[in-house]
Amino acid sequence: MATIQLYYWPTITGRGEFIRLALEDAKYPYKDEARTKEGLDEMLSVINPTAESPFDIPPLSPPFVFIDDLPPLAHVAKILFVLGPRLGLAGNNSETERALINQLQLSVSDIVSEVHDSHHPIATSLYYEDQKVEAARRTHYLVNERLPKYLSYFERILAKKTANVLVGDTVTYVDLSIFHLLCGLKYAYPKAMARIEAYIPRLLELKRSVAERPNIKAYLASERRLAFNENDLFRHYSELDL
Repeated sequence: MATIQLYYWPTITGRGEFIRLALEDAKYPYKDEARTKEGLDEMLSVINPTAESPFDIPPLSPPFVFIDDLPPLAHVAKILFVLGPRLGLAGNNSETERALINQLQLSVSDIVSEVHDSHHPIATSLYYEDQKVEAARRTHYLVNERLPKYLSYFERILAKKTANVLVGDTVTYVDLSIFHLLCGLKYAYPKAMARIEAYIPRLLELKRSVAERPNIKAYLASERRLAFNENDLFRHYSELDL
């Protein structure tokens, strides 16, 4: 079993955590390369647009992974689509279940992008402090319209299921991603989530059950699990907790 090399920013959970949780749950060997100085330098060289790349299609930005003999793979949903069967987190591994899991993971990616844009609504090249007025306006619509829309969608799917998982009868990588999404939203917008949580009991139960999975529980208690912070994807600013 070859060790998977994961490259992501070393001081935040961010998008890399969706991949990390799947690897941790499966207890699959991986190395968080960019948490070393050499690995971070390597990551920066791979995504440097002015550097000569050994890859025909280099990743645009992290997270990206090296899996077996494949070229570097980027984008959370694509990485998990490839990793899922290897990790036993792709349901029954049928084409139908793999496609549905991927479809829901892409919806997670959509909401994650909207969360990011709540604190960087104008440009990622600007600091949050340079766009606070616009961020407050954007976040108003995020917490009052967009989060309820997305989370109620996942809740409706669970309402149709016997097993409290999104696809099939067993936990898949998208269930793990929902766990991280809910953790991040609770950190960033505790007031808004206190309102929304009254309408998503099944999602909250899914979150609790994922947290109790033995390998996830051990990971959450370890030093490998980073705390959320204000350089992260999920950020708490009191003025945006509407």
